[in-house]
Amino acid sequence: MPSERPLLIIATRNAHKTREIREMLGDRYEVRDVNDFSGLPAVEETGTTFLGNATLKALAISREVAGRVLSDDSGLEVDALGGAPGVGSSSYGGEEGNHPRNNARLMAEMAGRSDRAARFRCTMVLAEAGEVLADFSGTVEGRLLEEPFGAGGFGYDPLFAPEGHERSFAELGAEVKNALSHRGRALAEVVAWLETKR
Repeated sequence: MPSERPLLIIATRNAHKTREIREMLGDRYEVRDVNDFSGLPAVEETGTTFLGNATLKALAISREVAGRVLSDDSGLEVDALGGAPGVGSSSYGGEEGNHPRNNARLMAEMAGRSDRAARFRCTMVLAEAGEVLADFSGTVEGRLLEEPFGAGGFGYDPLFAPEGHERSFAELGAEVKNALSHRGRALAEVVAWLETKR
């Protein structure tokens, strides 16, 4: 039998991101991503902002599949580095999606710096049939640790301690991270919007 839950298609091939969103939504939505469809285009992220990249992805995928498409562009902003890595977070180490290299470059650039203030920022765009329905954002303030701690999460999670915590996102576990994170905050706005449209 077909699912009675509303379908939400995530415009990503990143299994970590899809899993986080699925965990945060629980059983309210049937969550799928572009890996569940054949022949979808790879979307080049040529935007200079999180909103620009999220919009590109949402529009491109929503033109190819039926249903509401949610895209996410997110990254780490470090005050001492003028907001870098920012929109280049996923390729900061020189290779797209290579988290160890990204973290290694960040640690090298932050060595000896006392200002370790940083934030994760997330922008989400909801689209359908090639039209943007709405956009949402979330941030979480925190600081960079001197070295990575923890095996959970992904990306820069082992290096980032959210405000009010001494441990990294990678140590705090999925339940705590999802309640605090930039993605969790943006997704809460998405859910509130979707609930008004049901």
